[in-house]
Amino acid sequence: MPEIIFPGPDGRIEGRYQKARADNAPIAMILHPHPQFGGTMNDKITYEMYHMFARRGFSVMRFNFRGVGKSEGEYDQGQGELSDAATALDYLQQMNPAAPFAWVAGFSFGAYVGMQLLMRRPEIVGFISISAAANLFDFSFLAPCPSSGVVIHGSEDKICPPSLTRDVMAKTRTQKGRRIEFDVIDGADHFFSKHEEQLLDKAAGYLDRRLQEPPEGHLFD
Repeated sequence: MPEIIFPGPDGRIEGRYQKARADNAPIAMILHPHPQFGGTMNDKITYEMYHMFARRGFSVMRFNFRGVGKSEGEYDQGQGELSDAATALDYLQQMNPAAPFAWVAGFSFGAYVGMQLLMRRPEIVGFISISAAANLFDFSFLAPCPSSGVVIHGSEDKICPPSLTRDVMAKTRTQKGRRIEFDVIDGADHFFSKHEEQLLDKAAGYLDRRLQEPPEGHLFD
């Protein structure tokens, strides 16, 4: 799990990277919670999601958004962080030129950034979004959503009621053949305190099912 440092739009970016054994392995990127509320790439759920993808043969990266840890720059209301994520994906692709497709997973603020990223990058064929707060972030950019994915929410989320995010996702148009699933974990709060294992089981179950299906999207150019 080597540390990596690479050039970002606003200075260097700090990350962790694990390369798969196969040269043609898919790639995945994991995005952490809000930088202004203690979110880092070492957040427990971000860390566990990183290893979940690695165990399934992905080359995987997680990184600190600008202004977090050793990453340079300052918080930029999500727009700069989206640029960070796009640059990180470029770097991940450069290290894995034979990767056939990509996935993105994000937690809270990371889910918001990740779902914006997939709108811009057709190589992202799947996503896992955790605690996507539809009352804090505007998801109207999903018009239509080009990839299938799952949004996982806690029933006791006090930051954003699950019904609100469910309604937003239910009204979101998708491209033909794509589907956004919504899953609620009973008793879990926004941070899945004491429910991390259930969350990871849900995420892993969805990923395993999708990996058995024909992949969406196209090879990288």
